[in-house]
Amino acid sequence: MHSNHAHGADTPHDYRREMKRIAITGGIGAGKTAATDYLGSRGFSVVDADVIAHQVTEPGRPAWQALRDAFGDAVLNPDSTLNRAFVAQIVFHDPAALRRLNLITHGQIGLEMLRQLDEASGDVVFIALPLFRPEHRDLMALDEVWSVQASPEVAVERLVVHRHFSEDDAVARLANQITNEQRAAIVDHVIWNDGSVEELHEKLDEHLRRLGSGRG
Repeated sequence: MHSNHAHGADTPHDYRREMKRIAITGGIGAGKTAATDYLGSRGFSVVDADVIAHQVTEPGRPAWQALRDAFGDAVLNPDSTLNRAFVAQIVFHDPAALRRLNLITHGQIGLEMLRQLDEASGDVVFIALPLFRPEHRDLMALDEVWSVQASPEVAVERLVVHRHFSEDDAVARLANQITNEQRAAIVDHVIWNDGSVEELHEKLDEHLRRLGSGRG
């Protein structure tokens, strides 16, 4: 981490740029959440796109109202919360519905992510971005991008055992995403996670040592 004294006295000092911003991406079943959960337990700030997607679609929020207008009351549970499983089924089988969903939610998610990034503390903040795209580097002023990856066979097994997917559904979800090779080509570091959670923690610790950061 840079010292404040490295900046010239006549240079405006932006304290936020002392904080590294590292995105963590990965396909379904790869273990991205296991990685960010561990980093959070180590004291680092984690800004999670999936968590924010839930927040911006809570009842009464603008994205919730826009989804209700676009898809009708059928997408709501009896308590007016969004029926996420039902929405997922709609958009998974209908590309036009997926585009409409993304148009409604992505702007709201992006604004909330930037707000939370500005409020984060510590020397490193991690951003969980399942759908990382190269343009996110500039949009979020990212310093590095890490991809947590697992072989398709391991990812399918995790989805079936831990998340109770049918095997056909798990295979279909993986097939609907970019490949490990495509993801590796657009990130800075690949963290393979075919083994135990302890092995994943060790690999993350190695990267934290490389950054010279012990905790958030």
